Amino acid sequence: MKLKVISTGSIGNAYILETENEALLIEAGVNFNDIKKALDFNLEKVAGCIVTHSHGDHAKSIKDVMNAGIQTFASKETLLATETFVHHNAIVLQPTKVHHIGGFKVMPFDVKHDVPCLGFLIDHPECGKTLFVTDTYYCKYTFPGLTNIIIEANFSKAIIDRKYGPDSAKEFLRNRILQSHFSLENCKDMLSANDLSKVNNIVLIHLSDTNSNEVQFVKEVSELTGKNVCAAVSGMTIDFNKTPF
Repeated sequence: MKLKVISTGSIGNAYILETENEALLIEAGVNFNDIKKALDFNLEKVAGCIVTHSHGDHAKSIKDVMNAGIQTFASKETLLATETFVHHNAIVLQPTKVHHIGGFKVMPFDVKHDVPCLGFLIDHPECGKTLFVTDTYYCKYTFPGLTNIIIEANFSKAIIDRKYGPDSAKEFLRNRILQSHFSLENCKDMLSANDLSKVNNIVLIHLSDTNSNEVQFVKEVSELTGKNVCAAVSGMTIDFNKTPF
């Protein structure tokens, strides 16, 4: 299994879990041409697309994906907000219910954002159990048996406290960030709450351009977990297997 990062962050989010024979598209927040290029224009191998929520940096090309014949799975709220609810390739996700998408088993779960948003537990024989969490300030669940983790670390609370504190006249911006995204501190707390004994990779996604520090974030999560940790960048490809070998 490979994880391909098409794009990450506020400019747009799209990721692919891919084997030789099939692929799962996670998010559709970039131009559809970029998605096609990342798939080497082989759309037939795409078992489906899963979308967390309706914001443009995650759902920009959701209609194009559906129009290309790819079944797209999202919450009812996301499909209504993107005006795709009645599309013949739109499928409503039910939280905590397992959905079979090709060889992938996907269980969505609710997270806390400023619009309805889902996280995903993705299971496949080649990658094991992969957790995908983004655009949330809280996740109430823990997950046994994880082998790979894709998780938001959007900002550092210390950075936004310094930039947008009471004396900055931008405290409203600080509060909006706190109530819509996962901080480095929240990311570390969630990782600490889960059994990481079988985890091979931790990929940090959706880092803020101005409120994060990639080197610091990777260092802190590596020291905490003892795992292979990297920050996602556009064009990155990572081995994402069930075991390290």
